[in-house]
Amino acid sequence: MNPLEERMGYKFRNGLLLAEALTHPSISLERKNYPFDNQRLEFLGDAVIQLVVTEHLYRLYPDFSEGQMTKLRTRIVSRPALKAHAVLMDLGRYLMMGRGEEASGGRERASTLADAFESVVGAIYLDGGFDAARNFVLRETLDDFERIAKNPEEVNPKGTLQEILQAIEPCAPAYEVVEQTGPDHSKHFVSKVIWSEIELGRGEGLSKKQAQVAAASDALDRQLWLRKDKRSGTAASV
Repeated sequence: MNPLEERMGYKFRNGLLLAEALTHPSISLERKNYPFDNQRLEFLGDAVIQLVVTEHLYRLYPDFSEGQMTKLRTRIVSRPALKAHAVLMDLGRYLMMGRGEEASGGRERASTLADAFESVVGAIYLDGGFDAARNFVLRETLDDFERIAKNPEEVNPKGTLQEILQAIEPCAPAYEVVEQTGPDHSKHFVSKVIWSEIELGRGEGLSKKQAQVAAASDALDRQLWLRKDKRSGTAASV
């Protein structure tokens, strides 16, 4: 694991933690009584990443509201963002998984790579403590924070929402007008956004486009897609 540790900038004292972080649950389907997989570390790592990013945003933007910081955090800890970090680390190459999972493209799957990144963070936290995990997360997300510093306001909530959802399931969100009031020269629209039979959010505006953007922003705040993602057996970080 030395090349991976060099890329991570962290040397494990307990190498078994790194091995656990890189073990996909599918391996237990082919090897009975396999001692571990990375699901518990993924759960822990998700919480550590959320805390590190939240704390850093809190300090960087003292004048931002809770809603603004939530949207910024979503841009950093979304599944596509975590997958991108895993790809840069070449984590897929090091994963231990069942042959069936590998044959179906598991090493490149967004959920697998994002989960592995979270698991690595959880392993670093257990091995070296919070400061070690915090340093690792902030190093890996440095470019994300720099992009946010250049453009802290979310300018494309519809695009962000679609990117997050299609990393989970290859179907785009749909927008529907649920209410339309007012005279022709001064219409008021209420729209909802639906994905995979789930209503994710609603928004209002003076045009259909404004209402759709507001609905997407509401969906990003509520993050209701997590319910489906948990039922599907994966753990999203958004």
